[in-house]
Parts: sequence; structure tokens; C-alpha cells
Amino acid sequence: MRKAILHLKRSDPVLKALIERVGPYALEMAPADFPELARSIVYQQLSGKAAATIYGRLEAAVNRRVTPRAVLRLDEARMRSLGLSKQKAAYLRDLAEKTLAREVDFPALPAMPDQEVLAHLTAVKGIGVWTAQMFLIFALGRPDVMPTADLGIRAAMKNLYHLPELPKPAEMEKIAAAWRPYCSVACWYLWRSLDNQAAP
Repeated sequence: MRKAILHLKRSDPVLKALIERVGPYALEMAPADFPELARSIVYQQLSGKAAATIYGRLEAAVNRRVTPRAVLRLDEARMRSLGLSKQKAAYLRDLAEKTLAREVDFPALPAMPDQEVLAHLTAVKGIGVWTAQMFLIFALGRPDVMPTADLGIRAAMKNLYHLPELPKPAEMEKIAAAWRPYCSVACWYLWRSLDNQAAP
């Protein structure tokens, strides 16, 4: 990680100042497994507190073992009673079915290139590029992911680089070119820059 931090400091003076302000890099990794991706689906478009409550109910309904078979044993009415929308219940069932059919192969993911992981995961209903990118960063520990659709990253770039408006993907990629091959590390620092600020 020292190599990544040195590279970022040398390649971008704005990021250097941020890194020195924030301090040591401390990414909290999540397991690269079915429960983690199921959790990602539950958390989409919800506040953290509401999502945690619903995911907790799901865990309780399957005796704390969120597995594909356990999810498929819950019918739609039971899933709805946990607080899941009809859409999210369908997404979780699709993930469970594709995992059992080995169309989503969690043990194989660590050996796949980033683009292959993205294609693999976005084949599941309800999993878009952003969710797959978060899985790449936080579960698979990939060092060079640039989530241009992430509102937090866009807001941080606007603030740090004194941009007149939230940057578009092309502008973000242009700024991030100097960070490669450590965009994920840079993004962690950008997220930290927003910790004490209100979201835009």
C-alpha cells in the first residue's frame, strides 16, 4: 500500500494534501460472497439504518445463514413481510438462482479480471455497474476501480478540484488518469474527504 500512496502523492498535489490531512489508508474489506452481494441489493436506494433493519430481518428469517437455498425457501409474501420491495425480492431470488446454477461463481471471482467480474455480476437482475464496482473495491480489493457514477466521488472531486459543477464521467476519468493504477485507493480518500460534510 505504501507504493500506492507514494504514487498518488507524487502524481497529484491535490490528492497529496488530502492524504496528509486524512492520514493512513484503512479500507475495511467485506467478504466476497453471496451474503455480501445480497446485502448490497438490500441496501440499494435506502438509508443505512432502514437497510440494516431489513437485512437484519432477512438474517433472522433464515437463522443467520443467508444462503441461496435459504433465500429461495422464502416465498414472495414472506420476503415482502421483511420489508423488501417486490423488485428487491425478485432481485434476491435471481441472485440465488444464478448462484446455485453457477452462473454467478463466487469462488471464481478473485481470479477474474475486473471487466469479467463486472460482466459476471451485472448479469444478475438489480445489480448495476456501480454495485459491481463497489464489490470489486470492498470485497475483492481491486486497486484500480474508478466508479464515475458514484455521487460521493463526484461531490468530492467538485470540492477538491474547485469545479463549477459535479463532474461528468469524462472529466472524472481525465482527473483520475494520474491516479492509475490506484484509483480505488484515491477514491477511498475522496470518500473520507466528505465524512464531515453534508451530502450534496
